[in-house]
Amino acid sequence: MNIAATTALSVRDPWTLVPSLGNLEAYVSAVNRMPMLTQTEETELARALRDKGDLQAAGRLVLSHLRLVVSVSRQYLGYGLPHGDLIQEGNVGLMKAVKRFDPEQGVRLVSYALHWIKAEIHEYILKNWRMVKVATTKAQRKLFFNLRSMKQGMKGEAAAEDTHRNTLTPAEVASMAQQLNVKPEEVIEMEMRLSGGDVALEPQNDDGEESYAPIAYLADDSSEPTRRIEAGHRDWLAGDGIAQALQVLDERSRRIVEERWLKVRDDATGGMTLHDLAAVYGVSAERIRQIEVAALKKMRKALETA
Repeated sequence: MNIAATTALSVRDPWTLVPSLGNLEAYVSAVNRMPMLTQTEETELARALRDKGDLQAAGRLVLSHLRLVVSVSRQYLGYGLPHGDLIQEGNVGLMKAVKRFDPEQGVRLVSYALHWIKAEIHEYILKNWRMVKVATTKAQRKLFFNLRSMKQGMKGEAAAEDTHRNTLTPAEVASMAQQLNVKPEEVIEMEMRLSGGDVALEPQNDDGEESYAPIAYLADDSSEPTRRIEAGHRDWLAGDGIAQALQVLDERSRRIVEERWLKVRDDATGGMTLHDLAAVYGVSAERIRQIEVAALKKMRKALETA
């Protein structure tokens, strides 16, 4: 298929030209054959999208820049994530750029889209590189994506001196901090995060053998002395403490509290209602509520001084 035929087909249905990411080699080969747009064509298509909402124009703009996404995504293969996933996220950034692109700014789409493509890939890497996020602030993100390449460059310069050294020297830390405009402590912290790995808290084997996973070394807070004292006090409050607090109430107040909060009917629907107790004592439901509130205050005060 020649370029003219390809362009004509892309106008009718641009998305049929690109295979799915399931076959990565075929996808890359296809996007590299997509015709490039001249600046005039790009401007006309961007205006058609902006002014008329022309989705076919948007499709042609996206298709002509898919090779850019493939090129940018290759720069991030060192993080151990699937190339297809990186391309997919970069394509999302490309579509966002196409949607927001203003042809009147006097710049080519490739320059504008580069930021959006990298931003989406960065976000994907930060979310999926480790189970625990290693970079959340702006400074940490800058360190995450620059520290590795800078470290490799410094290792290359020092290879003749020491081929087995993996840690950064104080001079290298200071140099990186100065170049990235961050504190040396932040460089050291990120280096530790990058050099560490995810460790499963629980054992991963099911063979029944004794495991020495980190969970086996965690302290049992329930056996800590202050926790045991607190637990014992809560048990006392729920039993003897309540019984002792009820003794400070008069007979009517004690029955109201018991019927309202301490008894359960056979149908498990709870104790007597305010109206039930009002009928027993020949007063209003509001009066029963007032007695109940006063009784609970007395009990709370008794428990605090116990």
